[in-house]
Parts: sequence; C-alpha cells; structure tokens
Amino acid sequence: CILKILYLNTHLKHKMDKLNVFSSKDLAKITQHRSGEIKFGEKIITVPSDENWIDFITNCEAKFVLIGLPEDIGIKANLGRTGAATAFESTLKSLVNFQHNKFCKGSELIALGEIDFSAEMEISKKIDTSNKDDRKKLFSLVENIDKDVSFVISTIIKANKIPIIIGGGHNNAYGNIKGLALAKGIPVNAINFDAHTDFRIMEGRHSGNGFTYAFEEGFLKKYFIFGLHENFVSKSVFNTLKTIEERVKFVTYEEMAVRKTKSYSTEITNALKFISNTPFGLELDLDAIPNIHSSAMTLSGFSVEKARHFIHQVGKEENASYFHICEGAPDLDLSNNNHLTGKLIATLILDFIKSKKQDEN
Repeated sequence: CILKILYLNTHLKHKMDKLNVFSSKDLAKITQHRSGEIKFGEKIITVPSDENWIDFITNCEAKFVLIGLPEDIGIKANLGRTGAATAFESTLKSLVNFQHNKFCKGSELIALGEIDFSAEMEISKKIDTSNKDDRKKLFSLVENIDKDVSFVISTIIKANKIPIIIGGGHNNAYGNIKGLALAKGIPVNAINFDAHTDFRIMEGRHSGNGFTYAFEEGFLKKYFIFGLHENFVSKSVFNTLKTIEERVKFVTYEEMAVRKTKSYSTEITNALKFISNTPFGLELDLDAIPNIHSSAMTLSGFSVEKARHFIHQVGKEENASYFHICEGAPDLDLSNNNHLTGKLIATLILDFIKSKKQDEN
C-alpha cells in the first residue's frame, strides 16, 4: 500500500496553468470597504504576481490555504442536481466582507485561488446522463478532476499548510484524501459529516463513491461517517460496510437525534478515538444540514449550530489536516437570499480556523 502511494507520487504530473491564482486586486473588487472597519478581504494574503505560488505559500507564516473547486461534474455523473459549481464564488464574496478582528484575522489565511475546470464544465453541459456511454464520459472527466485536485492538495500539505477546500461535489473527497496520503507518504483517515456514505460501488468516478475509490486504492485507511441518514443508504452498501467494520464505522442521525439512544457529544469523542491518531481529513457535506441548498437538499438533519460545534471539536485535533465543504449549490436557491449558502460556508471556514487557534484567544 505504501509502495503504491510512493509509486504514484513519483508519477504525479500536472500542468501548472490549471490553477488560477488570485491577486489582491481580485479580492479588492468584491470587498465592500466601510469607514472605521477592517474587512477580512483587506488582510487576506494573496500570492504576489512575480512569485511562484508553491515557494510563496511554503515561506508564508499563514497556516491556512483556501482553494476553490468550481465544478459539479461529479454530481451530474451521480445523477444529482447540479448547481454546486458557483459555491466558491459565493463563499468568497461573503468571506472577504467579514470583520477582521481579534477572534479571527484575515492575515491567517492565504486565498490561493481556484482550479480551472471551465473546459471540463463546457464538455459536461453537452452530455446526456440518460445515455450510458455519455455517462462514461462524465466518469472520465471526474478522473481528470481527481488528478488536478490531488496534485494541488498534496502540494499545499507538503508546504506544511492546511488546505481549506470549497467544492464542488463530494467526488473531490477522493482527490483530497489522495493528496493528503501522497504528501504524508502513508494511508490516511477521514471523518465525514454527511447524510450519505458516498461509499457506493466502483462503477466509474462520481460524487457518490469518492471514499470507495480512496479506500480500495490504498489511500484511505479508516473512515467514519457521522450522522448518516438510515433511509438514504442501500442494503448493499450496509452489507459492504459490515464486512469492513474494523476500518469503516458510522453513527446514524436517527440514533442521535430521533431515537436518542446515542449522545451527540459522546459520538464525536468515539469518532475521534477511531480516526485521530494519524493525519485525517475533515469532510462536511451541506446536504446533512436542513434547508441548505445542495444537490440532495434535506428538511431533516443536524442544525447549523450542531455542524459548527462538530467542526470546532474535530478541527482542533492536531491531526486534522484539511477541511472540505462540498455540495453547496447557491444556483438552486431562486430566492432573493441566494447569497446565504456562501455566507454559511464562509462562517464554517472561520469556525475551522478558530478551532486551530483556540488556545491563543
């Protein structure tokens, strides 16, 4: 397994022009300046135009690196509702207009940029998911996205930084996990705040099987699903999980919130005992939170406050090595408040950053 990772690491190649690196002017355009206030966007760090982004983030004191994945191809390949491609843009517009203050400083974050998936997105628009051969083309596009994501994430982690990744679909969990494993040279763990397992069969890459592929290819060692909805998991997936229960565990939403046979706080502790002894990724799917516009929006689930507490408790672990928020789809909100999904994501980003510096306050 380790040899496989090291082998793949030596063969990881990538065109650097896939990354659109942000400039300070990019953030200034969306920052609403107000007299007597310092906005987050005024202090967020960007890579100078004359510097190599890898060298810059390696030498920068800021610990966190923000990266966007503006795509929803994995969701389409999974026959879900698209709309998640604009989540990062919406998030950034809210984030830069938060207040820079003693609780959270913009200077702690490098806004690196976003991976350019525009060519893949253009191709995907012409693909009919009801056609089996066409759907295979989507699987192929997701495989290309996997390579892009794993390269950038592994590079950020090798620079001794913590990536904060805004999707996009949950297909990107695979690239995140692979990137972390490549950077560390060992299989890694993951915890997923989600209504679904995303551990479906390996029929071709999409948003419903990122963890399966990471597990089977040796990048994912242990996996914990927190708040799984019992009604959304097939019998075959439950049977699969039963055969690998030493390495994949879960607790359901119904156990904690409906029947209340298990305690929310105790289950967080149990989950951390299972995965936190080695580098791990923190994944959060917005379809686990009620009334948040996403590809699989729900009316029942843990509250925003519960999700924020979860991020705080898990994020403060020393081995929490990245944070990924996915499936948010502002485009599916047709109201006048379609900025709120991005505002929530921006809030969760700051909760994660604060969790890592709790002892400093």
